[in-house]
Amino acid sequence: MKISLFYEFALPRPWTDDDEYQMFQDGLDEVELADQAGFSTVWLTEHHFLEEYCHSTAPEMFLAAASQRTENIRLGFGIMHLPPAINHPARAAERVATLDHLSNGRVEFGTGESSSVGELGGFAIDPADKRAQWEEALQVTVRCLTEAPFTGFKGNHIEMPARNVVPKPRQTPHPPLWVACTRPSSVQMAARMGIGALSFAYTGPEALGERVRGYYQEFEDHAAPMVPQMNPNILAIGGDLSMMVAPTDEQAIERLGVGGGFFSYGIMHYYMTGMHTPGRTEVWQSYLDAVKEDPSVAYGPGRGAIGSPDTVREFLRGYEASGVDEIILLLNPRSHEATMESLEIMGREVLPEFIERDKKAVAEKAKRMAPILAKAEARRVPMPSPAFDEDYAFGGLPTGRGGTFTAGEIPEAMAEIEEGQKQAAARLEEQQRQLEERGQG
Repeated sequence: MKISLFYEFALPRPWTDDDEYQMFQDGLDEVELADQAGFSTVWLTEHHFLEEYCHSTAPEMFLAAASQRTENIRLGFGIMHLPPAINHPARAAERVATLDHLSNGRVEFGTGESSSVGELGGFAIDPADKRAQWEEALQVTVRCLTEAPFTGFKGNHIEMPARNVVPKPRQTPHPPLWVACTRPSSVQMAARMGIGALSFAYTGPEALGERVRGYYQEFEDHAAPMVPQMNPNILAIGGDLSMMVAPTDEQAIERLGVGGGFFSYGIMHYYMTGMHTPGRTEVWQSYLDAVKEDPSVAYGPGRGAIGSPDTVREFLRGYEASGVDEIILLLNPRSHEATMESLEIMGREVLPEFIERDKKAVAEKAKRMAPILAKAEARRVPMPSPAFDEDYAFGGLPTGRGGTFTAGEIPEAMAEIEEGQKQAAARLEEQQRQLEERGQG
């Protein structure tokens, strides 16, 4: 089982002018240390308008910075929203491919639909359309990553003409594909599509074992991939509380403090129970009030990688026994120094045995999955892709509806360039004339 980290970049109020700056700088330091410690992947979510709960609105920017301070840790979108109003498929492909080059081929491409009222409403997306939008966008994004040129698409939500989207990713044919899954049915859907399941369900290892078995059974029986490269893997969150490792259990619980449950509380606030006034509702204060009423909101034994190395090791072994391929550990808001020590202890005292066992497990899984992947390949559904019209070309000045000319700034700019070229030529001619006169004199 691989062990990874998951960033939401929660930033509880009150805020100072430097808080967001410091949050990202601390995050980069942590990822650099996590790379040295042996964590498998750093996954970044993408959310918009969910203040305090998540300030990770442009994950590709942070991951690009992290790529220059790390060597081995993989860089995961966990996830990128694919509805085109949020991320147009061509732009998604461009950013993923660029990051793949910057990181020397370390991108994991997790995708999703978006689910919160804040985000869907903010981008004027009808919730009834979000699954269909994701399906179209995934198809178009993958084709933009792999086709040279992309030959065009016209669906119910996306229309795009033929274009050659560049760059193409370093990993061929594309980075590993994943989809966010919160229910068993979406895990089954991921298996049928032949892509990885990011199982963002906060369940214990026993229930997770059933979900893992269901994923692989569905994969074996019904996987009919549309994407070029299958990714038979399932990932889960290791508990609903933030990771905190210290020399003793007591020290870990003390360092976790009151913030450990803010991640789960933020989900409840933005996705289920809360009413939010932008820029006014104080989510952290509401959380503190909930903790006063019920301390288990902030902490409960066995709900996260919290404690001494021995305690955390046993906690992780329970997830390993479920058969899950990878778990992600949440990080506590505003606890940089304690998080850095946790990462150091994990790398020194906990991760080595899991890394060693995972190497063997990956090799055994490859042998076990080979005939299953062959069966899935035989069921492959070709991705619809119109033939490229070799006579198609684009160019000239843009025009608006009905042929109305709308790009007057372009010929004006060209005229200015041409005039500048004439003036430069005249200056050069005058300089040459003056040199000749001096030579004759």
